[in-house]
Amino acid sequence: MSNLADLSLAELSTEIRAGRVSPVEATEACLARIDARDGVLNSFLTLCADAARDEARLLAEELAKGDWRGTLHGVPLALKDLYDTADVRTTGGSLILKDRIPERDATVVRSLRQAGMVLLGKLNMHEFAFGATGENEHYGASRNPHDPDRLTGGSSGGSGAAVAAGLCYGSLGSDTGGSIRCPAALCGIVGLKPTYGRVSRRGVLPLAWSLDHVGPMTRTVTDAALMLEAIAGHDPADSTTAQVPVPPYSQEIEGGVRGLRLGVPREFFWEALHPEVEAAVRGTIAALEGEGAEIREIRLPFLDHAQAAQAVIIRAEATAYHREWLRTRSADYDPRVRSRLVEGLFLSAADYLDAQRVRRGVRRELLEVFAGVDVLLTPTVSVPAPRIGATAVEAGGVVAPPQYYMVRNTYLFNLTGLPALSVPCGRAEGLPVGLQIAGRPWEEGLVMRIGRTVERLVLYSASSEKR
Repeated sequence: MSNLADLSLAELSTEIRAGRVSPVEATEACLARIDARDGVLNSFLTLCADAARDEARLLAEELAKGDWRGTLHGVPLALKDLYDTADVRTTGGSLILKDRIPERDATVVRSLRQAGMVLLGKLNMHEFAFGATGENEHYGASRNPHDPDRLTGGSSGGSGAAVAAGLCYGSLGSDTGGSIRCPAALCGIVGLKPTYGRVSRRGVLPLAWSLDHVGPMTRTVTDAALMLEAIAGHDPADSTTAQVPVPPYSQEIEGGVRGLRLGVPREFFWEALHPEVEAAVRGTIAALEGEGAEIREIRLPFLDHAQAAQAVIIRAEATAYHREWLRTRSADYDPRVRSRLVEGLFLSAADYLDAQRVRRGVRRELLEVFAGVDVLLTPTVSVPAPRIGATAVEAGGVVAPPQYYMVRNTYLFNLTGLPALSVPCGRAEGLPVGLQIAGRPWEEGLVMRIGRTVERLVLYSASSEKR
């Protein structure tokens, strides 16, 4: 068997269930990989090695008695450091909360523990999730496993690095404008932002209440489906969660794409785009057409208004949460994060209400587009991972800061609350490229089904090239 840390979550689960691998062995494999690689990658802010070993032993004892909690039994995971974890510090990547130790778990953490997770620790992130590069002034930047001089993307940068490097078998990120999908694309893993209301956010530090989403980051689409099954569903403690049945996602993803209508926007997403990213994404779309899907070009004329509305909402809601700390702890923020929060102080109630009005209109128009297609396909991020510390990146004749490229293709689906997945689809400058697949509300299963087809096509292409 190859190194245990390189198995997918699903593969490890099968080995544990069959008794060929113990939770203790899997945990030790991850801890050894963390010891070997995280000194460079800087993905963990808090490592819970002793507690993880204790949890693994208890879960191994349960298995020996014939008690199996399900697919995640004995699987080592790590979490972005904005999820409350009882007796384990939760900093939000900040100095302000550097010593904060919650008394109870977030709802999704409790769900993962009940499903048998071994918690390895808490992962690096952009301060308070308000940034998309993965650079953190207080704790250092997380580094891309494909090239440690490159960004991971953010704000779930530690999660992207840890999953891609095999330091854990999966993670939970959070996504307010693209913070799951961006690092997933740049680090070459799978990242899913579910429908708004699909997963509880109780016990998760907020960035912007009406835009925040919780979702899995994994090495395969199957793994993302298994994690989503464990955390999705209505939570009485979170009034934004919906009472919509949770399907068996992992059983829905092998259906292929024959007969599906895949929408490809004509404008915006193909601007400010690295040519090798474009080639990888368009090549994947052509391969899906070869699998029997119908490709339809569509127009999204409302994107200029959407971008402005997103910017107002995220700043207004973030500033409302941080208002007291801005008054009393202003010097403890990264200056770049502080400046974004201060911008929110100059927004009026009318600005916010206008933005929400625009948002409703954009969602209505986008849902009308979905009357003619089953999903939308776009590049996830317009460029391969920029270098850490870069101040400008050029793509498609546009020169802009890295932050500009990170979420320009992803924010629309936070604004509208629709499910969106990033799945690896090729390389640009030798670095990973992500394809974004967005769908109708509550159709995560269909989105992952298409992602699974992409995964199979990319793996087949890679194996063919090696022959």
